[in-house]
Amino acid sequence: MGERLVADTVVERLSAWGVDRVFGYSGDGINPVLGALRRAGSPDFIQARHEENAAFMAVGHAKYTGRVGVMLATQGPGAVHLLNGLYDARMDSVPVVAIVGQQSQTVLGSAYQQEIDLQSLFKDVASGFRQQVNSPDQAPMVIDRAFKAALATRSPAVVILPHDVQQEPAPELEHEHGVIPSAPLWSPGTVVPQQQDVHDAAALLNAGSKLALLVGQGARGAQAEVAELAEKLGAAVVTSLLGKPYVDETLPWAAGTMGHLGTSASGWAMANCDTLLIVGSNDPWTEFYPPPGSARAVQIDSDAKAIGNRYPVEVAVTGDSAESLRALLPLVERRIGWRADVERHVDAWRSLSEARAMTAAKPLNPERAVRELNERLPENAQLAIDVGSCVYWYARQLHLPPGVPAHLSSTLASMGCGLPYGLAAKLSAPDRPLVVLTGDGGMQMTGIAELITVSRLWKAWENPVFAICILNNLDLAEVSWEQRETESEPRFEDSQTLPDVDYSGYAKLLGLDGMRVENADDVGTAWDRALAADRPFVLDIRTDADVPLLPFLPDGRLGYRSRHLPHRPDDPAGAHSYACESAQWSNSSVRD
Repeated sequence: MGERLVADTVVERLSAWGVDRVFGYSGDGINPVLGALRRAGSPDFIQARHEENAAFMAVGHAKYTGRVGVMLATQGPGAVHLLNGLYDARMDSVPVVAIVGQQSQTVLGSAYQQEIDLQSLFKDVASGFRQQVNSPDQAPMVIDRAFKAALATRSPAVVILPHDVQQEPAPELEHEHGVIPSAPLWSPGTVVPQQQDVHDAAALLNAGSKLALLVGQGARGAQAEVAELAEKLGAAVVTSLLGKPYVDETLPWAAGTMGHLGTSASGWAMANCDTLLIVGSNDPWTEFYPPPGSARAVQIDSDAKAIGNRYPVEVAVTGDSAESLRALLPLVERRIGWRADVERHVDAWRSLSEARAMTAAKPLNPERAVRELNERLPENAQLAIDVGSCVYWYARQLHLPPGVPAHLSSTLASMGCGLPYGLAAKLSAPDRPLVVLTGDGGMQMTGIAELITVSRLWKAWENPVFAICILNNLDLAEVSWEQRETESEPRFEDSQTLPDVDYSGYAKLLGLDGMRVENADDVGTAWDRALAADRPFVLDIRTDADVPLLPFLPDGRLGYRSRHLPHRPDDPAGAHSYACESAQWSNSSVRD
């Protein structure tokens, strides 16, 4: 081995931080670091088909493992392509570090090929930490500070490495002025709430009679405490989309996901509660919260600046969710509350959900396609969800077994995250089955490309089960419904129609397996095949784009609570009038 370079120092520091894989794509601006990765043999380098997908993989890695996700790209277009994944991490509060190459310092400012002002490019998305390394001595310290910033703020950090600096000899840090030694070490600690805040929260909760909990991803370590508190208070439990995996939705008072993709039970609970406890949630859909003034509220969050962002709360409890709930539990009074009403509405929702899934559609109801996964999803599975109409069916129809992680691009809501997230999950736990739920839009955006990556990697996995369910309706259905409902526009054929692709046939060309499903009675068998396959399996399920995506009102009807959308004169068939009675919907001619 020749002389050690700054690039070798960077790779050694990644290993010191416990990084086991880096997701990226090669390019001349980052080649010295790639050479150092080859020489070191670890971390593993996972080559995506596109830098955006590599960024999604890094975000997915952080979400599934709880550790920092690391992405790597060259300057110019490579750096630009990372932005979508970086914003996904920022908006869902996920720690990631981007290592980005840059042209040599000698040419910066000359409008050189692929020269972009990377400090400006990343100014917003990595506002917590972005730094260019300008000397060898600076490299270890900048890497350390990037990881600490990402972990402390749960947000992206960016390290910019000019090509010439990467090629410099590795630093031998001297004990002298202007040289800053640092350590690859970080400990999160635990935020313990103030006692008075907990007492004030208990007093407010004890004064209420119709209590609801809104549970977000901040409760990931407090599932038992949430269940115990809800049972003691006779409360309904509603989840944000990110909070769904952290509540056992088979419990009789679990009202499901809130918001425009949520359940009738959650809508009823949020509209009728007189007291609200928000636990680790920053859900942005404020129109689905209780009307301001109708409910008193407490919010628990480890991030003090998140409290009161979405609802006018009276008591702030700044602390770790589990610690705060454990402190709160002895102080609240046990009561039945409105439990009978809650359970009645939860039961009604479950009956409605089943009836909707079993309603006939042409060629097949997407709600049934997802519902059939219930009772089949292995208890040790992991789930990745793309963005689009598939998220609605995941939120409304799928009950996750306790301990099954499920992740998606929630706040950014970027299509194309499904396959990259699934790959990151599978690489982090190759012994666990993996299921991806996606639509044909997300599949065509990134999935077809990353299926090549799956075909390259799968033979090394201890458990080969990698089931990709494509809800194939030949339509960008979520936007089609938004055009009708929020814009009062008929569906725009040129913008919404998707090409018909033989996904299962393509999978077989890559040495994988798959099948197309066009009959509702075949869905269960298809899931069984996919979950027992000896290789990754593509389920191409032909579904009906006309199944309504509209939010549920508290009475179980479909529609928007805060707006009245009249019929358009060019839509005589009534494409903008929907009702839901015993799971039947009126949607004649909605595609026109």
